[in-house]
Amino acid sequence: MSSCVVAALYHFAPIADPQAFRDHVEEVMESNTVRGTILVASEGINGTVSGSREGINALLAFLRSQPGLKGLEHKESYTDECPFLRTKVRLKKEIVTLGIEGVDPNRTVGTYVDPENWNDLISRDDVILIDTRNDYEYQVGTFKGSLNPNTRSFREFPDYVKENLDPAQKPKVAMFCTGGIRCEKATSWLKEEGFDDVYHLKGGILNYLEKVDADASLWEGECFVFDGRVTVDHALNPGKYDMCHACRMPISEEDMASPRYEKGVSCPHCHDQLSDDDRERMKERQRQIELARDRGEKHLGDEASVILAQRRKEKRARREAQRQQAN
Repeated sequence: MSSCVVAALYHFAPIADPQAFRDHVEEVMESNTVRGTILVASEGINGTVSGSREGINALLAFLRSQPGLKGLEHKESYTDECPFLRTKVRLKKEIVTLGIEGVDPNRTVGTYVDPENWNDLISRDDVILIDTRNDYEYQVGTFKGSLNPNTRSFREFPDYVKENLDPAQKPKVAMFCTGGIRCEKATSWLKEEGFDDVYHLKGGILNYLEKVDADASLWEGECFVFDGRVTVDHALNPGKYDMCHACRMPISEEDMASPRYEKGVSCPHCHDQLSDDDRERMKERQRQIELARDRGEKHLGDEASVILAQRRKEKRARREAQRQQAN
């Protein structure tokens, strides 16, 4: 078996002192050489981490010993090389950002559907199947017949619902996401908005790929994951996609054959977003990465993705300002 365990986990539960809890989680991760990112908020925890079997077990045991987290579930996969280089435990307002205050999956949530029963549900003609993930995740792979909300972030999902679904028509809505967390919040919000028949895939896509045989599967393509593997196939093995180390988007062999692709500098997704100065900085960053690799070292710099993240943040702010002016 591969030597590195990758664990995806989340749990909605009240955290009385998020700062103190954050500090304790970081101590446990560091002392057990567990790398990756965990988000902590007053509503719970969310993250993906990697490490040895012993290290992951120690972290999970600690988390489940804390008030409200005894029922924490996680999904595991295995790889020869751990995908994370650093330990990050961050305080957040939400562990998954819907942008609407007061949504509480502990108070109300949609109907959980086990992977073994998912095919029957989404094959019904009266069920609307919605992929709650972002557009780039949908493009890599999704369930047969699912709708793409064309969102750039989960924060945009409520706008999609308001423009396309009407609770007065009493639709039957089934939703899914990578590990289940986005659907927990999405179904909770839909229930509060007056939707009665709301369903979501328990444990998300990763749980489905683990539990349902490929021959019987309605999943098409690969599943995007938020670590160095980029995507996984139906057997949860690393997929065929690579990642643009400039904008962090998944890229196919076709993308890498494009004249807009330059390793570590740009790809068809981000080529037009970069200034000449940005491009020169990224070229220098890539050169340093290659030098570190030649020395047998790992390079931790990520300036390029910071630049692109700022570009996306600025665009979102402009869209929001335009929306408010229109209203």
